[in-house]
Amino acid sequence: MFNINSNFLFFLILLTFISCGKDENSNKENFTTSLTAYVNPFMGTANHGHVYPGATVPFGMVQLSPDNGTQGWDWCSGYNWISDTIVGFSHTHLSGTGIGDLYDISMMPTQEDIDFSKKMDPKKNVYAAKFSHENENASPGFYQVKLDNGIEVNLTASERVGFHSYNFPKGKNATLLLDLSFAMNWDSPTETYLNFDKEKKRITGYRFSTGWAKNQQVFFAAEFSHPIENYKIADSTSTLSKAENYQGKYLRTQLEFGAIENLKIKVGLSTANEAGAIASLKEIPNWDFGQTKKAANDLWEKELSKIVIQTPDEDLKKIFYTSLYRTCLAPVKMSDTNGNYKGVDNKIHAAKGYTKYGIFSLWDTFRAANPLYTITQKDKVNDFVKSLLSHYEEYGLLPVWSLLGNETNTMTGYHAIPVIVDAYQKGFRGFDAEQAFEAMKKSAGQDIRGTNFYREYGYIPYDKAGQSVTRTLEYAYDDWCIAQMAKALGKEKDYQEFSKRAKSYEAMFDASTGFMRAKYANGKWKIPFDPQFSDHNFAVAEYTEGNAWQHSWFTPHAPNELIQLHGGNDNFVKKLDSLFVVDSTIEGENSSPDISGLIGQYAHGNEPSHHIAYFYNFAGQPHKTQEIVRKTLATQYNSGPIGLCGNEDCGQMSAWYVFSAMGFYPFNPADGKYVFGSPLFEKVEIPVKNNKTFTLIANNVSAENKFINSIEWNGKDYDKFYLTHEDLMSGGTLEMEMVNEPNK
Repeated sequence: MFNINSNFLFFLILLTFISCGKDENSNKENFTTSLTAYVNPFMGTANHGHVYPGATVPFGMVQLSPDNGTQGWDWCSGYNWISDTIVGFSHTHLSGTGIGDLYDISMMPTQEDIDFSKKMDPKKNVYAAKFSHENENASPGFYQVKLDNGIEVNLTASERVGFHSYNFPKGKNATLLLDLSFAMNWDSPTETYLNFDKEKKRITGYRFSTGWAKNQQVFFAAEFSHPIENYKIADSTSTLSKAENYQGKYLRTQLEFGAIENLKIKVGLSTANEAGAIASLKEIPNWDFGQTKKAANDLWEKELSKIVIQTPDEDLKKIFYTSLYRTCLAPVKMSDTNGNYKGVDNKIHAAKGYTKYGIFSLWDTFRAANPLYTITQKDKVNDFVKSLLSHYEEYGLLPVWSLLGNETNTMTGYHAIPVIVDAYQKGFRGFDAEQAFEAMKKSAGQDIRGTNFYREYGYIPYDKAGQSVTRTLEYAYDDWCIAQMAKALGKEKDYQEFSKRAKSYEAMFDASTGFMRAKYANGKWKIPFDPQFSDHNFAVAEYTEGNAWQHSWFTPHAPNELIQLHGGNDNFVKKLDSLFVVDSTIEGENSSPDISGLIGQYAHGNEPSHHIAYFYNFAGQPHKTQEIVRKTLATQYNSGPIGLCGNEDCGQMSAWYVFSAMGFYPFNPADGKYVFGSPLFEKVEIPVKNNKTFTLIANNVSAENKFINSIEWNGKDYDKFYLTHEDLMSGGTLEMEMVNEPNK
């Protein structure tokens, strides 16, 4: 799967573990007690994980991380483990996405004079420095690297401020490249601005850019621990004369500070205006780097302590807590210290009474990450929903893939709906439910993305719109969610209408093959048909980033109905068994690179597969769920650089691990139930409301003892294959007896 031999993989993992323990400011005695010590930000930075190792705090606006420069798809986050050069440290990054963007406000310490006269290409770096992973270190809220030129870089962050500390070798002038023209494969600046305030040792400005986010803007305010002695500035190849402020498309400047040995920089951000960026600097009122780093670590320690596991396996702790860490990197705070943010309508808005969040990778996160937030982020869920509704107010529809004040319209479905419904059904009431329902109906009634054909035909015909099968299945699920919201609000007519629409998946099922297939507007199946065929050209593809094997199981709202379409439990289980053992070949010259992490045709590296292993529970064979879940946990994750089998996708890949390692999973992410799998740990403790704790105990659990023999809930026999959210949040003890043979 990975085209890297096992010896090289072992070498990569060994280097990562060595580097993760080298922070000179860390307390090594805390390694066994501090949960942050188990987090490896380098996990998954190789191959297709698309994650960054840099400094951030939970859901923070700033993601201060190294960039390797323009190199290809596996550098979506700016960084990949296989690189040995760094071209800058920018303040915004995406965590595990399949498309790249951001990389705003790039800074790079140097002791060399950079030639600005060369032909300007924003996607070719004007400066780069070599480094080795042996001299690189990261932990939650902290990143460190000693470049081959001897300059040591230390980075930390608060919510809206990036904090740099650079140590320079003696004997040369310290300089800093501030490059607003810096861009990577997907992103280019459209307008940049710099203003020098020498009296306050401050530079302010902005970077407007276009890419995946068509109109992205970031304002910044940078303060320096030393005065700027001199500088040069250019726009493209034109060196500009000295002034107080500059405006251009490709501004970059090299600042000179003299022969100092340490330089510290604080950079505040805002999506609204310069005043917001300046106000953000109040988050770090002094120049104590160690204090800021400790504050960031403390925030992460508090975050990770929301789930406490007990296991003798230190490596499992590393994977689990790194995964839990990754679930807290998105969405990110978007409103600045003054409460302002750039809306999707390109106007400045004030988030009144809540914090505005951005970066909602909804096609991915609605499946497990958002349900996890209802357990671990109870103080944020209402603000998440309000952020989705503010998008509706500004745009007229709920977001599909929201990127910092931009609608990218990436992927399928209208999956803000299950996120809102799940929150409402679980008792979150800090938002306008009537407005939310209005927004749901608007999104379901739009005439774009094939929804008009979906309503007209009861499915999306292949000859009318691309990704017809996936879109039909996902719209049907979202419509089921709307029906549940209508029922909760007493809207019987809407409940009946959307319950009927929720059955649209039936039109896609071909009983003769057992697959969900594309059909034409005349009702005939599209031929030829190959269940292993994938086409990444979405205009003609039948499935989104996958094939019939991976997408034919998406009826999380109707598992029993799908089983009956197959002819009952026996036929269904036989078909499901074949998914995990059939040849893993993906047919099609233009197949999606996202189809990864293959077990048979089950593709764990992409989100549509994530619920499938739990289907066996509904067909009366939970032991098969337990076996496949354990196999996936063991083979598709590890604690090293190649620790993820596919894109992290803003926390979804990690949320699957967090849930599944605990022993349960939200098969239907909006029905308030968690279906059992196979726990990895001896004990899991989750603090819940009223000082109570939910505890899951797995007696005799081990790699061999992966099957559940019996279950007790608060000391009484328990005969369900799921736990409700209400029970979990009420606290109590779920005790499982684990054995090495299936209890059928």
